[in-house]
Amino acid sequence: MTEPEIDAPQGAAPPLLLDSGFRARHAELALGYGGGGDPDDPAQVQAMQMVLHIPKAEPPRRSAVLEAAAAAAVALCLDPRVGPDGEWQDRYLAWKRSRIRKVARRARGAQWLAANEVDGVTLEVDGAEARALVPGPVGDIDQRIRKLQIGGTDLESDEPGPADPELPVLWVNSALSMTVGKAAAQVGHASMLLAGALPVEQAFAWAQRGFRCAVRDAEPDLWARLCARVNGGDGLETIAAVRDAGFTEVAPGSMTVIAVAPPMSPLDDAA
Repeated sequence: MTEPEIDAPQGAAPPLLLDSGFRARHAELALGYGGGGDPDDPAQVQAMQMVLHIPKAEPPRRSAVLEAAAAAAVALCLDPRVGPDGEWQDRYLAWKRSRIRKVARRARGAQWLAANEVDGVTLEVDGAEARALVPGPVGDIDQRIRKLQIGGTDLESDEPGPADPELPVLWVNSALSMTVGKAAAQVGHASMLLAGALPVEQAFAWAQRGFRCAVRDAEPDLWARLCARVNGGDGLETIAAVRDAGFTEVAPGSMTVIAVAPPMSPLDDAA
């Protein structure tokens, strides 16, 4: 597995530093999200659009796409531009403090190039690319994004092998049979929750590695054990679980992803 690569176009964010700005962005993330409810005007509902690069000729592995999506989502949330006095701060906080949503779309060719012109963060993992866009109202989506397909975004499951024990693992509930688009949104939620749950030094160390993580399917027996760890918690590892609101594909309250960061991870040593 290669390290995720963060794009560096004109106007890109400055390098991350473990300074007061990063601490402030992490503190905001650690507060969790949601709670603000939906606005009366449906067009003002806030959502983060996520674009998955899925070429027709040589599509990437599903697991790599999900890893890129998870990394891109949390990278945007800890980007200096969403922090105090950042150019994206108002749009980001309006989304994070409302009833949070993510919508994954598929792009290829010229569509993918156009999507990278819209404010956001792109990450690449093992040849798979995903871009998390600065959130905003669903009634005011950039036309370059609005025309991208949502439904039908799917890839077959693959077998990437054992996860690197030094990396956080995002376990996906295989029993739910989520499409890759739905799963991309869910692992994006999970990476955000996990980063906020980590001590700030460990979150920064994770950021220095491009928020590299492993995404793996959890079969029912493993999922049951993971759920027990979420409910029990031994304090030796950081665990974050995603429970879906049930807008699409799964029933409300379904637990979709469980993210686990290794205890005393070597991620800490990079801080």
